[in-house]
Amino acid sequence: MNRNAWRVLSALILAGGLGWAYATRPQSGAAAPAVASTRVGAPAPEIALPMLSGETRTLADLRGQVVILNFWATWCGPCRAEMPALAEIQTQYASRGVIVIGVNQREDAGSIRRYLDSIGVDFPIALDPTGESNRQYRVLGLPTTYLIDRQGLIRDAVFGGPMARALIESKLAPLLEP
Repeated sequence: MNRNAWRVLSALILAGGLGWAYATRPQSGAAAPAVASTRVGAPAPEIALPMLSGETRTLADLRGQVVILNFWATWCGPCRAEMPALAEIQTQYASRGVIVIGVNQREDAGSIRRYLDSIGVDFPIALDPTGESNRQYRVLGLPTTYLIDRQGLIRDAVFGGPMARALIESKLAPLLEP
């Protein structure tokens, strides 16, 4: 092929790509997807959370509250570093309908209890012994945190850490507005 033919072919590919991007773009004002996803604006995947305290909770049980869903493990340094900030957020904002749920990744209850007692954290802890919630939320690294609004929609996500209290509060603020 000569140089002009390559230019024409490149222009056609570019035009086709731009046309496809335009045709498949989200429409302004479109409703959030009705299918659960980990995308911001989508309904949070429904998971049953066996809690360290013994009961089982689902995200549906928490509708009407702002949920900070934090995936963590005791061996994760950044997870350990952000735990005090999450505990402070739980204490300060519980009266405004905020609940922090720490979802521990595949560790035994005894180890988790000893760890939490040693650092003084007392927000609710869910167990994920099989990694199912990890898969549903596509957790690729720890910590991973999702902020879920009162209607059960994912409104923000933070991958990695540690998160400072100021960062958590900045992401929480829009979810607390009436």
